[in-house]
Amino acid sequence: MRLPLLISAVFLLLSVTNNGQVQSPAPPGSQLSPQPQAQSQPEPQPQPQFQSQVANQGQQGSPAVAGPGQPSGSSQAPQRGPGHIIVRSEEVLVPVTVKDDRGALVTDLRRDEFRIFEDGIEQHIDRFQQEAVPLSAVVLVDNDLPDKTVDPVQRSLETISAGFGPNDEVAIVTFDRFQKTVMNFSRSNDVVFTQLKRVRLGSSIPGSFSGPLSTGPPLLNNRPVAGGAGNGDGTLPGVTVSSSDTKNIDDAVHYAGEMLRTRPHDHRKLIFIISDGNNSRRNQWSFDTTLDLLLSSEISVYSVVAGLNPLHLEGQRMVHYATATGGDTYTASKQQELERLYGQITEQARNQYTLGYIPEHHTGNRTYHSIEVRIRRPGLKLLARQGYYTAAVR
Repeated sequence: MRLPLLISAVFLLLSVTNNGQVQSPAPPGSQLSPQPQAQSQPEPQPQPQFQSQVANQGQQGSPAVAGPGQPSGSSQAPQRGPGHIIVRSEEVLVPVTVKDDRGALVTDLRRDEFRIFEDGIEQHIDRFQQEAVPLSAVVLVDNDLPDKTVDPVQRSLETISAGFGPNDEVAIVTFDRFQKTVMNFSRSNDVVFTQLKRVRLGSSIPGSFSGPLSTGPPLLNNRPVAGGAGNGDGTLPGVTVSSSDTKNIDDAVHYAGEMLRTRPHDHRKLIFIISDGNNSRRNQWSFDTTLDLLLSSEISVYSVVAGLNPLHLEGQRMVHYATATGGDTYTASKQQELERLYGQITEQARNQYTLGYIPEHHTGNRTYHSIEVRIRRPGLKLLARQGYYTAAVR
């Protein structure tokens, strides 16, 4: 009776083990038989969630496809922050200022009221934004102003800082024949205010002369002057003569452009120049070369022409820079007028419309492309840069 019972128990144990339902511990010293091949296959792994995350990013407005210059398959997408403008690498951005007939900013325009042309061909506006953006600015101050102009400019300088906020960055440069960096870029409004307050503008002009000449017959250009030209005592009236080669505006603007060239792309870059507009013929950098730098670096020039009659603005170098880069030009001679303009300039630069388009064509191998922006609503003045270089397309 024992042998049949033992055989039945062994048969039952083998059946349970093969069905995989119960694994009995092996007795000490025994060897386990190898498991069937089906039992050695690894368990299936969970699928990664990458595709669904990318899809969700695309649904939220972030690009899910790599653009030119970005490795294919990259999952990184631009992040939107306060005041940031997200662009594709081939997109052209054009900041635009619109004013009414009184000079006030117009802020209620719609996308369909704008038209934009590249090289004379109308383009489709893919991006339309109107939001305040941070500024990167170089305050460029003429250190060779005439006597009548230097005092109101000097007393107005510290108020420039009031137009900049905590997200802006500002540098200060003075210039005559050469440039001097008073302060490199700072985001601290207190530092900007302090440095502007410490600036001391010189009014002396190299190569000038003033006051009485030597005693004896009145002389002019080392030649005797006919009677009646002097003071009656053998002297000439006090005279101040300024040289035409004491101030290099092209070099100063180029210097400021180099400072701004590498500043963040999500900032609006501008040169804030204050000068009487006189420019020497001995600049190292030409107007065309300097303008190339400004356009390729997306820099706008805002010019404050101090102490000059507005009727004499035509042909001014500062006006040409402002017009070509989409900036603006102002004139003032009194301290109060200057202070009012400073705040107006930063407000205007910060609150421009931003139009973006992807060029539908490029003519030949041209590197420069003209831009023309039009507006359907009548009676408005529009300011925008006149072109761009393909190297500046982002």
